Amino acid sequence: MPQMSLTEFLAAVQSGELVSFPTDTVPALAALPQASDRIYQIKQRSQTKPLILMGANLADLWPYVAGTEAEQAQWTAMADRYWPGALTLVLPASNRLPPAMNPANTGTLGLRVPDHPLARYLLERTGPLATTSVNHSGQPALETLAEIAAEFPEIITLSPAALAEVYPQLGHAPVPPMDKPQGSGLPSTVVAWRDSQWDVLRQGSVTITP
Repeated sequence: MPQMSLTEFLAAVQSGELVSFPTDTVPALAALPQASDRIYQIKQRSQTKPLILMGANLADLWPYVAGTEAEQAQWTAMADRYWPGALTLVLPASNRLPPAMNPANTGTLGLRVPDHPLARYLLERTGPLATTSVNHSGQPALETLAEIAAEFPEIITLSPAALAEVYPQLGHAPVPPMDKPQGSGLPSTVVAWRDSQWDVLRQGSVTITP
């Protein structure tokens, strides 16, 4: 696994490389939205399975969705209640979404703001990224940096020195060991906006209440 400084990591993202970083659930495999085809290739993932657009905050994600003012008010209320957190909102996509991120052209988009300080720190600097779990399609998600390094040596991560520099800025020290999970290991809950109401597609670590 290529391990890079923060500057190198951010430059790699902007050049379309595949990167990984921890989240509150499982580590993310991430790329610029327009470079999403690289995620599908490395995972051997069916193009009928869309990716999640992950951002540092709601404002960064909003340009990628399209809806009425009333709908956006309800979406904002849901996001304000559960974000940052392990909840994915599936909403109508705007024309800003690159086709590479949703090859099946479903017209929708999954969005999430993770409850992990390092993930949001990086996303603040990269902008929203296309994400999914780190694994070959159909296999369990990898939960540690050591597992990712062994199975996907080409995926870029921050070096131990970079992590040691960044984590104290986030109020999190020491750096979690490479062989330990840094998230819950549980998938996010997925809810879709359908017929003017929320439809739970996958029950994960967040329980949706009325």
